[in-house]
Amino acid sequence: MPLISLAQNKIVLNTDLGETIINKHIYGHFSEHLGRCIYGGLYAGEENKLVPHINGMRTDVVEALKNLNIPNLRWPGGCFADTYHWKDGIGPKEQRPTIVNTWWGNVTEDNSFGSHEFMELCRQLSTEPYFSANVGSGTVQEMSEWVQYMNFSGKSPMSDLRAENGHEEPFKVKYWGIGNETWGCGGNMTAEYYADLYKRYATYVNTSWDSKEKLFRIASGASDDDYHWTEVMMRDIPHKMLEGIGVHHYSVIDWADKGSATDFDENMYFTTMSRAWDMERLVQGHSTIMDKYDPEKKVAMMVDEWGGWYNVEPGTNGGFLYQQNTMRDAMIAGMTLNIFNNHADRVRMANIAQVVNVLQAVILTDEERIILTPTYHVMEMYKIHQDAVQIPIYLKTEDYIFGDKKLPAISASASKDDDGKVHVSVVNIDMNKSHKINLDLRGENFKNVSGRILSAPSIQDHNTFDNPNKITPQKFSGAKLINNKIDVVVPPFSVLVLELN
Repeated sequence: MPLISLAQNKIVLNTDLGETIINKHIYGHFSEHLGRCIYGGLYAGEENKLVPHINGMRTDVVEALKNLNIPNLRWPGGCFADTYHWKDGIGPKEQRPTIVNTWWGNVTEDNSFGSHEFMELCRQLSTEPYFSANVGSGTVQEMSEWVQYMNFSGKSPMSDLRAENGHEEPFKVKYWGIGNETWGCGGNMTAEYYADLYKRYATYVNTSWDSKEKLFRIASGASDDDYHWTEVMMRDIPHKMLEGIGVHHYSVIDWADKGSATDFDENMYFTTMSRAWDMERLVQGHSTIMDKYDPEKKVAMMVDEWGGWYNVEPGTNGGFLYQQNTMRDAMIAGMTLNIFNNHADRVRMANIAQVVNVLQAVILTDEERIILTPTYHVMEMYKIHQDAVQIPIYLKTEDYIFGDKKLPAISASASKDDDGKVHVSVVNIDMNKSHKINLDLRGENFKNVSGRILSAPSIQDHNTFDNPNKITPQKFSGAKLINNKIDVVVPPFSVLVLELN
């Protein structure tokens, strides 16, 4: 039986003081032509007889993702984006040229999944597309023509080509990334060089034909704590040309040896949690710089790649980045989403990497079989925060102590939905102790509390194709509401979501 800390962990909720909306796009996802994310993950192909599909899109995966209410999906990369030439992926499939994916496994792809297929996937998911355009090996004209192909409603060479390929009406894609990781795989550029290049792209990539369909242009942002990069973007790019800036951060133990996804000890777990908690520092650091140049917070922070990264599963292609997903990943997801919720005034989009079969995936597939991972279940539990009003919280937490090191044990965020229901999400990352928490509810009176919890006997526990439901959310009845106060004991390494009305 786990130890129970009786120290005073306290959460104060001011339920009548909320002003900021938690943008639903914080709960976005990322799909790259990497391993089995697209082919075999999202896309079965129109000729597949084994896996049920609609127009080539896996029915089981689509239905599972729809249950998350995913607000946006980023594509086609990632590093792949800066080798991708969009015209290779349109028109009759038998006429499309092949491409060698030099970033991920050197596999040859037939370009059967391109812009039209991606938009069909987004249609089935009822989600907004987020295109990441080729800056590293592409041209301004190439991106400009892609925007025109996807969005222009009048007569032009690109809109005529789109009609020839079966879609007369424009797709109206709003979100466009101008390059990806341009400091690295997107061109190994300096911040100053990229800022000038960005302005050139942004000048010619526009929708001046229709003022109602303005693009949301996203600059390739910093890796981790490269604050100089953000400084240059905010200083050198006119804000009328810039709607968002990306930030990338992965919770990696050691880039030289990332460790096993399932076979890890407490030292490795604690290090991963430390890397995940870094997100709080990074968001604050980049926000401070953005506030300096944009005090009205018009430019959004877009954390368009985040998640856990481990060594690939034994026996799998090293370039496919396929890894299992344990309760450790549920801790990363719950903690990170709490951080984004609490900084929703600046963070207005985020994309977990990646949606299927790659890195911290919410879904794993094996031919016709499917697994919903612990991360999936956290995203499903947290979907109640999407477009809800952020509730300011005060959090006092005991530490999770490992040797001579320590981290905050408790992470939390809260929101109020359109029906007046208040939701509180709480994560206890402590691997050894349950934590007793007192919630003090201020601003209005509540009569009922209910909850759901994601927990497991072991931090290494995960769902498998032979046991896909080993870890699923369960009803939680351990919260007691008396005089607008709640006492609750949160088990080790667990995620709890409470609903109050």
